[in-house]
Amino acid sequence: MDIWNQLLAGFMTAGTPINLLWSLLGCTLGTAIGVLPGLGPATVVAMLLPITLKVEATASMIFFAGIYYGAMYGGSTTSILLNTPGEAGSMVTAMEGNKMAKNGRAGAALATAAIGSFVAGTIATVLVTLFAPLVAEHAIKLGPPEYFMLMLLAFITVSAVLGRSKLRGLTALGIGLAMGLIGIDQISGQVRYTLGVPELMDGLEVVLVAVGLFAVGEALFVVLYDNKVQETRNKMSQVHMTREEWKRSWPAWIRATFIGFPFGTIPAGGSEIPTFLSYATEKKLSRHKDEFGTTGAIEGVAGPEAANNAAITATLIPLLTLGIPTSNTTAILLGAFQNYGINPGPQLFDTNGALVWALIASLYIGNVMLLVLNLPLVKLWVKLLDVPKPQLYAGILIFATVGVYGMRQSAFDLVLLYGIGLLGLVMRRYDFPTAPVVVGMILGPLAEAQLRNAMSIGEGHWRVFIDRPVSLGLLLVIVSVLVLPRLIHRIRRARGMTTGPATIH
Repeated sequence: MDIWNQLLAGFMTAGTPINLLWSLLGCTLGTAIGVLPGLGPATVVAMLLPITLKVEATASMIFFAGIYYGAMYGGSTTSILLNTPGEAGSMVTAMEGNKMAKNGRAGAALATAAIGSFVAGTIATVLVTLFAPLVAEHAIKLGPPEYFMLMLLAFITVSAVLGRSKLRGLTALGIGLAMGLIGIDQISGQVRYTLGVPELMDGLEVVLVAVGLFAVGEALFVVLYDNKVQETRNKMSQVHMTREEWKRSWPAWIRATFIGFPFGTIPAGGSEIPTFLSYATEKKLSRHKDEFGTTGAIEGVAGPEAANNAAITATLIPLLTLGIPTSNTTAILLGAFQNYGINPGPQLFDTNGALVWALIASLYIGNVMLLVLNLPLVKLWVKLLDVPKPQLYAGILIFATVGVYGMRQSAFDLVLLYGIGLLGLVMRRYDFPTAPVVVGMILGPLAEAQLRNAMSIGEGHWRVFIDRPVSLGLLLVIVSVLVLPRLIHRIRRARGMTTGPATIH
């Protein structure tokens, strides 16, 4: 009952006119971002982080959350009509959705994507409501050794999974950890790695790094490498589904929700894996297998879209209860919390309960808003695709520059912004993931503090990490994440080599 009372209080906070307005603004902007190919929610949330200096914490977190899951809704529009996923999680939707659009069924594909996102988002939000306080309750019992191991696990999994190469992911993490060390050491008071520059004594601003890597880096990359793509668009049809299409869609929505949700709660590479799993499941269970890859099967759109939204909603559990981000956008949301002096973790439900429950309540409200925004107004969103890329990305650069300069009115910050933007460009060009940089920079100093506290508890002995069962369990998980994939690959290769000569013989 206590959970429902707190959720009711959250609805009262989220339902105030100003917070409803922020939620509507976030959902609208998020949908627009999802529709525009190449612009993800991480880029936009990073670009808008400077508003945390002026806007109250609850309002800005509701706004950012609206952008985050609004982008997931909007991403399906370009996937279906243009075969150009606005977000990585919409890649699978494009496979069947675009085939349906080419066969005059774009309306049905858009309808099942929007309603499926609503169903999955609502069920996932109920699960967040039920399980987030439970996770936080148990997480309070963790000490410094367990927390350090948990952060180490986040470093390894985010670095290993969010990039195509583990080495590149770990390199990006190393850059982030190095950035996190700049400034005054919290414990000893020593100045570290400032190169004699007084402006660096306070450390690097998370906002500045996020805006530089995501917004400036993305804009420069598009200008230099990605601005010559010609897009063809399928025609719109009326956005509705027949009774048969409803009958085929709803089981896919339910199945996909329970496939996507667990993946959002762990650092498993965002929503790409559950969307592919959902697609494979629907293809196997469908009675209309001949439609897959030919005319387009509606289950192949309904399932992946629902899995995508369920996974995105579930990422709030590790962020709020453990302070660990499992995607690009949650890494930047963690920075937004820290701008307000709030550290997400087990204590968050006690110290900032009103904010957390208002944020969860806003997910319910936002899901309804997004359904209303997406079904009747889809033709309006499609018009956004007519915005020329040069003007769009020039606007992003101007907005990013003004936002960062407005924080401290420092010319040095602008030099740093474009320096980090060039780093983001190089990383994007050579396929280095950018999320581990932000994760390393934010969690690095916290992990360092927990390591020092753990060593104090263990009186300088490393055995403190092995003596405690939870810490040891996490250490074994870390080792398995690093070693198992390589071991499985070697075993498969060895088997291939042994069976090879036998088949020839």
